[in-house]
Amino acid sequence: MVDVQGGPRRRRRWPVIGVAVGALVLTGAGVGAAEAAAAPPSLTFVAAAKTVTAERYDSGEEIYLSLDLGLHVIAGKDPFEVRATRAAYDKPIVATRTVKKNGKNVKVKLPAGTVKDFSGLKNFTTITITDKAGKTVAKYATTFCGNSYSSARTRRDAPAQTPYPTRCGGENPFTLGSVWGVQAGWNSPIADQPLSATGLSKLKAGKYTATATIAAKYRKMFAIPAAKATAKVTVNVVDLKIDDEKLAAVRAADATEDPGLAVRAAGTHRHEGEGDASRQVSSYLPEFRAAASRPTTLAAAPKAGPKPDLRSLPAWGISVSEGVNEKTGRTDGKWYVNFGATVWNAGTSPLVVDGFRRSGTGYMDAYQYFFDTKGKQVGSRPAGTLQWDPREGHMHWHFTDFAQYNLLKADKKFAVRSGKEAFCLANTDAVDYTIPGAKWRPDNTSLETSCGANTVVAVREVLDVGNGDTYSQDRPGQSFDITNLPNGTYWIQVLANPAKKLSELNLKNNTALRKIILGGTAKKRTVTVPKVHGIAG
Repeated sequence: MVDVQGGPRRRRRWPVIGVAVGALVLTGAGVGAAEAAAAPPSLTFVAAAKTVTAERYDSGEEIYLSLDLGLHVIAGKDPFEVRATRAAYDKPIVATRTVKKNGKNVKVKLPAGTVKDFSGLKNFTTITITDKAGKTVAKYATTFCGNSYSSARTRRDAPAQTPYPTRCGGENPFTLGSVWGVQAGWNSPIADQPLSATGLSKLKAGKYTATATIAAKYRKMFAIPAAKATAKVTVNVVDLKIDDEKLAAVRAADATEDPGLAVRAAGTHRHEGEGDASRQVSSYLPEFRAAASRPTTLAAAPKAGPKPDLRSLPAWGISVSEGVNEKTGRTDGKWYVNFGATVWNAGTSPLVVDGFRRSGTGYMDAYQYFFDTKGKQVGSRPAGTLQWDPREGHMHWHFTDFAQYNLLKADKKFAVRSGKEAFCLANTDAVDYTIPGAKWRPDNTSLETSCGANTVVAVREVLDVGNGDTYSQDRPGQSFDITNLPNGTYWIQVLANPAKKLSELNLKNNTALRKIILGGTAKKRTVTVPKVHGIAG
């Protein structure tokens, strides 16, 4: 799942039954009790309101339910922090909790098997919804990680800021490490929807009671008193009478408010189709823009000191699709291999690229910046170019020397190249937040925060430590055209820094290969993707 930079959304959500709902909103209930407690437990479970209203609309084909139970946990006198990591893709995930003992941080290993993926603590909360007669109409478990955009202070003596990420991680199948946490005295919303919410279709108009309880194993693991582990909310479900046109407008407005939701709903991945020049931070906030002057140029990249280390992950999310004629809307007999590709930074410094516009043109000269161990800028070197992309769905600046995608034959010789060879850098994936120097709360997590409008004279694009940049190649010209390729074994090559214009710690880990097997007939092509490192993604 995609996260887009921005605050908590306030507009009404209309999730289709069967699709998970997004973020919750803190309204302040339970704060007084948390603040007054002399020695609060590691986590306290609260409901922000005693009664909530859930709006329901039945279109005749689908049921839409806007449900927000307002459930939250509040961390006690110390931060609640869990780190999950694996030494290799075929190794189990090891999770540890950081606790304070005698004023020092100590890592306590969680029981083996507690964490099986990087989405969070599975089955953390059980939510039971009963009708007025006490009959259960829905019961399901939800996952918890603590990371959230909408976390906030719940008492006056809480720290002013939280260091923890805004997303759980794990969307990328090749994630290596995640950090989940709730700052001391801060809240974190609890997910209130099942992954498959078909059971919620039984909620007709009427009054219900939702009871949410933290699972016994987590209460024991984190020393949460039973009295602080349950929250109860009255839910009034009301039917709304909205015609299809107004309903579509509501859903479109919601997608505008949360571009990431629009991308997910469309079944696409990050980056493509997200550009909106009117909302791009770098076009109007000075702190996201480089100075409009030529930087000091080093004779050579520093031999010592922090540097990025770009690493390619194996391609994932691989499928085949038939081409469609844009004019007629009919299939055109061409076949394509679609795939997702991630390059991440495992180095000791962020990759920082500034672009300086050639006056009156759609080009910028790109420079890579270098820093010392204290973070002080020590100079820069030429790193290629940036180019303005005026196409609908793009409308931002692309760095032209970041990555390249090739389809290779069984003998690793070249077969087809992707037309996608220019990029707007953004921290779309938390690949490994457990490595030293990882940036848990990156500023640029989407195109709106890093890629610039056509009115800027300079732009800065960044790939932070521990973060990856994912593109989905699912458009003709970007996906691989396999129409005339015979069936057989091929390799998808993801190649970072192809022209070696960027200075890195290591240039030997820039390539990743993913084996695929093409089959089928000219009228129906197929693709088989063997597991790599035990991962089927």
